Amino acid sequence: MMLWSLFLNHPGRIAHKWKHYFPVYEKHFSRYINRPVVMFEIGCGEGGSLQLWKQYLGPLATIVGLDIRPECKAFEEDQIQVRIGDQSNPDFLGTVLREFGPPDIVLDDGSHITKHVVASFQFLYPHVTRDGIYFVEDLQTAYWDEFGGGHKRPGTFIELCKDLMDELNAQYSRGSVQESDFSKTTLSMSMYNALAVFEKGSIGHTFNIQLGQGKESLTVTQPPLVG
Repeated sequence: MMLWSLFLNHPGRIAHKWKHYFPVYEKHFSRYINRPVVMFEIGCGEGGSLQLWKQYLGPLATIVGLDIRPECKAFEEDQIQVRIGDQSNPDFLGTVLREFGPPDIVLDDGSHITKHVVASFQFLYPHVTRDGIYFVEDLQTAYWDEFGGGHKRPGTFIELCKDLMDELNAQYSRGSVQESDFSKTTLSMSMYNALAVFEKGSIGHTFNIQLGQGKESLTVTQPPLVG
């Protein structure tokens, strides 16, 4: 893995990541290498991950770190900008969007407090580019009381993901779930160990085709509810 190798040999500021995240990063981020990509990383840590993304994504990338700690401004360098503010504050997030434009990648590694994670997602996700990615990590905290979490506790990001899965499949719900901007602009949701990845995009007009010897060709514009 290219990114894992970069991480192991990283000479700069401290970077702290779970090992099992790296195949997921590679799977979803590799298509952005050497493209003029804008990435927001919520939570700057010690600044090392900002440098890691810069090195991995290449010289055309703009990496924007968002953190509530003023001292994180010291992490700025070529291709890396840091803006100080509360990740759950829509005024702050709006200012960042106006300055840098819609992000291609958002990675939330911020406070991990339930209400902050949800607020950031609800504000930023609609502004992610039409084929962009929103990545939320360390979702083990959604089960922990000290972060406002708990198993099946209403309002956690895990519970939000369950609702969004219904929205993604709203067209099959026979009217019990309404289609939304989320369902119309989201291509996929991927759930991993303590990670969630949302890919923007559209599958277009869905239809079902049945072909084969002894069967008539059949096109159904609204997919059947059973195979």
